[in-house]
Amino acid sequence: MMYHSIRPGQVWLDTDGKRIQAHGGSIIAVDGVYYWYGENKEKTTGEDKIWHWGVRCYSSGDLYNWKDEGVIIPPDLENEKSPLHPFSMMDRPHILYHKKTDRFIAWLKIMGEPPYFAVLSAENILGPYKMVNPRVNPFGMEVGDFDLAVSAEDNKAYLYSERPHTMLYCAELNEDYTDVGEQFSEHFPHTAPPETREAPAHFTRKGLHYLITSGTTGYHPNPSEAAVAKSWHGPFEIQGDPHVDDRTRTSFNSQISCIFQHPEKKDLYIALADRWMPDLPQIEGEAFYTGEAYEKTHKKFQQIFDPEVEFVFTEEDAKAMSINSSLSNYVWLPLKFEGDRVYIEWKDEWKIEDYE
Repeated sequence: MMYHSIRPGQVWLDTDGKRIQAHGGSIIAVDGVYYWYGENKEKTTGEDKIWHWGVRCYSSGDLYNWKDEGVIIPPDLENEKSPLHPFSMMDRPHILYHKKTDRFIAWLKIMGEPPYFAVLSAENILGPYKMVNPRVNPFGMEVGDFDLAVSAEDNKAYLYSERPHTMLYCAELNEDYTDVGEQFSEHFPHTAPPETREAPAHFTRKGLHYLITSGTTGYHPNPSEAAVAKSWHGPFEIQGDPHVDDRTRTSFNSQISCIFQHPEKKDLYIALADRWMPDLPQIEGEAFYTGEAYEKTHKKFQQIFDPEVEFVFTEEDAKAMSINSSLSNYVWLPLKFEGDRVYIEWKDEWKIEDYE
């Protein structure tokens, strides 16, 4: 089957006819080829402790049709204490190209006790990757959902990470991108979920720095929030939910993992998002979902983190946190700009060729 367009929320198959497994993913362009990589959830059914099966990568020349390049960071099946063991809660891989050393540096979020980053390196985008820093806690802080970015001016790299349930921070990386440097800044302070911001996705446009973040409601979708600043370290001005026609307050039932700037288009930025729970109740005749699930989940998370409320974790709550993510879909949508403001509008189908 050949694709000639992007259809957000629909099942997406690779060139072998199998579901694409690149969740919490990103795209990197190398020598004119696009590589989409992410969490390989092919064995994550929610019925056992398997959280991931390594990092899988796909290649494409058109962003529509993706060839499976295999598992580029395989799971460690021998050592249960390894950050790569299938039981470890490995999330949201990000890979940077280090121009000076001509190497690819991969950062992985590991939700251990406490959560930390694992850093690997390879000479080729497809690996093999070797562990170079098995545990990074920037400035002694815990880590959460994150994004990495490199300055086009001086090749300096930056980390945007959630500090779980409290804030986001921006940390400069060291010269070889394998650890943090000496400076960091704090942003978007909140007392607790669901308002706490997570899943930061950074991009730059016309000299400005943008962050689009998610609230904190587990796998349940919630309203995104866009913010803009004049520098890497802010301060950031909050713009609000960029999903302008989403009356469900669920970001079209999705959570953004990264923003990809098309290198051959004048002003095309694509939000890559996961639809973790494709079976939420659907509004008849519409391509996205009701806000009823969000309102219920929002209230539940307020209760969980309210010190004045005695919260009972029910069997229903446990089930909601253990989904069959092997069947999760993807929602890719182009960004729209009006001045400095960023918007995301729903499209049932769209084409790269429609942009200059």
